[in-house]
Amino acid sequence: MSETIKWTAEAETKLKEIPFFVRPFARKKIEAYAQDNSISLITLEIYEQVKQQFN
Repeated sequence: MSETIKWTAEAETKLKEIPFFVRPFARKKIEAYAQDNSISLITLEIYEQVKQQFN
């Protein structure tokens, strides 16, 4: 689990649109999804995929 997950600037910007009190939870969920799927870079597309699962 020492693999670092990076975020693109676009995905980070989208994450900042989430209310601050939910943001840590959302970040963890997205990073967990990325880790489970061997994704090391969270792009806008990955962000949107995960977000759709929770809507």
